[in-house]
Amino acid sequence: MKTPKGKRKFEEALGDLEELVAALEGGDTDLDKALELFEKGVGLVSECRERLKDAEERLKALESAAGEDKKPQ
Repeated sequence: MKTPKGKRKFEEALGDLEELVAALEGGDTDLDKALELFEKGVGLVSECRERLKDAEERLKALESAAGEDKKPQ
């Protein structure tokens, strides 16, 4: 599967997000570092949502094209 230029795979971003969540849940992080991690996590969530939206749009386009192929002529 191709990844748009400059973007990493969804799975990579999700893995990074999971690591951040684990670090925050560990409770060993001071407030400043926790805020920094949280901010980074918000960015990762946004990145993941964007990648999922792109995938959904591609699927809809493929379904639409497949539906047009089945129409009687």
